[in-house]
Amino acid sequence: MNTSTNPSAQSQASAPRYSFLGPAGTFTEAALLQVPGSDHAARVPAGSVLTALNMVESGEVDAAMVPIENSVEGGVTATLDAISVRHQLHILREELVKISFVLASAAPLPLEQIRTVATHTHGWAQVRRWAESAIPGAEFVPASSTAAAARGLQADAPLADAAVCSPLVAEQLGLNVLQRGIEDVTGAVTRFVLVSRPGVTPPMTGADKTTIMIPLPQDRAGALMELLEHFATRGVNLCRIESRPTGDGLGQYYFSIDLEGHIDEARVADALAGIHRIAPGIRFLGSYPRADRKPQQTTAEVSDEAFTAASAWISSLRHA
Repeated sequence: MNTSTNPSAQSQASAPRYSFLGPAGTFTEAALLQVPGSDHAARVPAGSVLTALNMVESGEVDAAMVPIENSVEGGVTATLDAISVRHQLHILREELVKISFVLASAAPLPLEQIRTVATHTHGWAQVRRWAESAIPGAEFVPASSTAAAARGLQADAPLADAAVCSPLVAEQLGLNVLQRGIEDVTGAVTRFVLVSRPGVTPPMTGADKTTIMIPLPQDRAGALMELLEHFATRGVNLCRIESRPTGDGLGQYYFSIDLEGHIDEARVADALAGIHRIAPGIRFLGSYPRADRKPQQTTAEVSDEAFTAASAWISSLRHA
């Protein structure tokens, strides 16, 4: 597949180009295929989240699909750190993918003969209890993705005796499925985001999320509460909040936050403006439609109409 880094050549292409955490057959590609039109787009596999995002920033591709959160393991730190600190990128949309795993091998193999198992670290975390019970002596071999682990079984020097991967990639490669449904938590879901260079924010739908990064202004008692009060007093619900080290030294942290609502809503914009006054390093990472299409619940006092009426009242006092 041609992966030319010439931006002008890319702009002339008839179809968009997307990078994803590869190789083909990963859960990340499954998430990308949920994007309308992606089945006809150029899909370029990348070996890591950072590589996929670098391709976006350089203009080699239009956008990248990367994992950001798992219902079992929480946030994907490589993605959180990359889009919050290292890259100037915005989120366009999110997709949810239900996760199920199989244990596969290149040739039929009894479970008691398995000594090494390859998979992605997040995949291993989701089957750890099963592995401790079914293959207690097996050693975990990290791979860049579950699909890469599966493909590694067919290399001249196999990566491991078996791999934990998706049923789809096992079928595509013709592997022997030794055990199905090995995930510890049935119904686990991974959330993926499609990111691009900053541009036009997707329009408000009424069922939206906004993602931001806030550096902790000062490491002192009440610093986090001071930030959170700006959301609480404006009726803005937080879907996710995680602290991550900035990398600048011990005690230096930022908060990665998903909140309900869109930047075009008065309550959200007002909350972000309030936070900017005390934490000017805040970064807006995008407002986009929720994958579950769940509409946010607001009360009358934090509606756009209430904010407009309040502004009109202040204006009338100033001009009385």
